Amino acid sequence: MHATSTVDAADESAATAKPTPDRRSWERAFADLRDGFTQRELWSHLGWQDIKQRYRRSVLGPLWITLSMGVTALGLGLLYSQLFDASIGTFLPYITTGFIVWQFMLGSLTEGTNTFIANEGLIKHLPAPLSVYVLRTLWRQTILFAHNMIIYFIVVTIFWGSLTKSGYVLTDAGIPQPGLGWSALLAIPGFAMLALNAGWVILLLGIVSTRFRDIPQVITSLINLMFFMTPIVWTTDILKSKFGESAGWRDLWVVELNPLYHFLQIVRAPLIGNEQSWHHWVIVAGIAVVGWSLALVVLRNYRSRVSYWV
Repeated sequence: MHATSTVDAADESAATAKPTPDRRSWERAFADLRDGFTQRELWSHLGWQDIKQRYRRSVLGPLWITLSMGVTALGLGLLYSQLFDASIGTFLPYITTGFIVWQFMLGSLTEGTNTFIANEGLIKHLPAPLSVYVLRTLWRQTILFAHNMIIYFIVVTIFWGSLTKSGYVLTDAGIPQPGLGWSALLAIPGFAMLALNAGWVILLLGIVSTRFRDIPQVITSLINLMFFMTPIVWTTDILKSKFGESAGWRDLWVVELNPLYHFLQIVRAPLIGNEQSWHHWVIVAGIAVVGWSLALVVLRNYRSRVSYWV
């Protein structure tokens, strides 16, 4: 009788016990993202502290970000405008905006690979969603982007007359551009799309890099090649002048198959009054859908292992 009652009690306890939640569930993955966004004060404070710590005890502080970007853009703008026989009034803004957007993409790629590795101490001692560290990195890059935009406004103010003139060209015999106008506001949704893609890049590369520590070195090696293959200091006018005005995507495969080019164009083109094409937006939106789908699968399957891998 006693044994029977013990067995019945055990069966009743097992029946009423709460099932152990599956660590690999979509519910947990989406909850991680949702909880991360709700902890805005945490990741925004950490991101701003990263900027302050980087320039601690310096005289200019974060203004060094703006100064270094201005010097780089000015030097390369003067050099390449002479090499490509381009007007400094239009080519310097082109290079400046290209570098500003490139620095955001570069930071998202390189620092994204170390997102969780660099936050090892917090991950092991602070019960916070993984998305908090993703948003910390993304917010830090956004702050850097905002600092660099100061140079953009200075350059646009100086060369306002050249950029607002309809039909201006970037290089000699280049394609006429519509000129700077109200279409510059399209850079706002363009940056939003850029940040949306940066989010899945940081999340995906961050998780993969905790398991395979060679990924950061691979990204660093490839990024140098991608810089020269992306029209930042050179223009697509050069390729079109070689293949003719009827050049299609087969002739321009160097840029059209480069996803960074499309990310660059949805922000840079409206900022300097360049001709804009809808296919850049379609490609960027498609990459966002595919990228976030892949990142969510990785988050679902491996989020519980990140604390052990770091």
